[in-house]
Amino acid sequence: MENQFFVDSKHLSAQALERKHRLETEPSFRSNHMEYLPDMEQISSDIRSRVLSQMNAYDYSGYTKEDVKAALGHETCSVEDFKALLSPAAEPYLEEMAERARLETGRHFGNTVYLFTPLYIANYCENYCVYCGFNCYNHIHRMILTPEQMEHEMKIIADSGMEEILILTGESRAKSDVHYIGEACKLARNYFRMVGLEIYPLNTNEYRYLHNCGADYVTVFQETYDTDKYETLHLAGHKRVWPYRFDAQERALMGGMRGVAFSALLGLSDFRKDALATALHAYYLQKKYPHAEISLSCPRLRPIIHNQTIQPLDVGEKQLCQIICAYRIFLPFAGITVSSRESASFRNGIVKIAATKISAGVSTGIGDHESKYTGKEKDTVQGDEQFEIDDSRSLDVMYQDIAKEGLQPVLNDYLYV
Repeated sequence: MENQFFVDSKHLSAQALERKHRLETEPSFRSNHMEYLPDMEQISSDIRSRVLSQMNAYDYSGYTKEDVKAALGHETCSVEDFKALLSPAAEPYLEEMAERARLETGRHFGNTVYLFTPLYIANYCENYCVYCGFNCYNHIHRMILTPEQMEHEMKIIADSGMEEILILTGESRAKSDVHYIGEACKLARNYFRMVGLEIYPLNTNEYRYLHNCGADYVTVFQETYDTDKYETLHLAGHKRVWPYRFDAQERALMGGMRGVAFSALLGLSDFRKDALATALHAYYLQKKYPHAEISLSCPRLRPIIHNQTIQPLDVGEKQLCQIICAYRIFLPFAGITVSSRESASFRNGIVKIAATKISAGVSTGIGDHESKYTGKEKDTVQGDEQFEIDDSRSLDVMYQDIAKEGLQPVLNDYLYV
């Protein structure tokens, strides 16, 4: 199963090809994925052990329809109820789950749907994550935006009416260091009311610096909470260190960030256990930091350049809907984002039930918003995309589609004084 992710190696040097082969085939050649590197901050927190103990003990095959009915009948959803709602026993009750989720969403969010767009400013990466288009052994067009190019892209996005942006990079401190990302945040503040980050994990003082530069929230994909599976998918680079990545959201809150988002990449490992761990990670962290704005993302694997065979394992739209509804029932106050990895029809349906935030006008490439937003061809090289998207609707079309469903599209709900 692991080998289905490996990408084309024909452009690698002999030395790089040998190292890549050894990383893939010789576990002893790889560093210990549970050991911190010298520059990584370690914090004192019991959240990681609590999440792992619950996930490892989760036997979803033991839940029955009676457990599911009881969970749906409770006014508040306990951890045990949530486990029942994620189990296969809950699949025949998806309509009841969707109705309960719809009621919870309406109670806490009204009929609003928040819109944002991502901006990739660099696609250089120092990690070897075998399922990702940006990985350091994938032969793609690499690019890092200059400040002038960044501002040009931001202006094009802002002119479309967008008020929230999510800044992303590949995971390379050498090419896109913290100062570079901070300058991007400062530029973004000139054009957008909300600025999010999806970058490599940082230490607390670095998160504080980026917050002072204008960042509001941080999203970190744990990818999979299964530490053994994680080891086989992340073969080299800082990202290989599982516990440092796990604690990233807590360090971000310690650094002053207003909000944090959590996610597993569904399809990498057992999706039910990963969904449980994702929600529990958010749940325990909010109990510890009650002021924090908590949100969840629900992405599935998508094909990448040089490897079009990647597909989520056993995670169909029905299972994805079950996960999202269970998230909403368990964490009624949490934001839930469904990305452009999913189809327009799925996203149109799920925002009426449980999701509260979706991206519009999406590009996962570098420096191509002008061509995608205006149709004008650029004469400069553009960076390749991280993965294929499914829903490519513009902000205008997305806004109109949401409004047609009787929902209220929201571009910003924060006032800065």
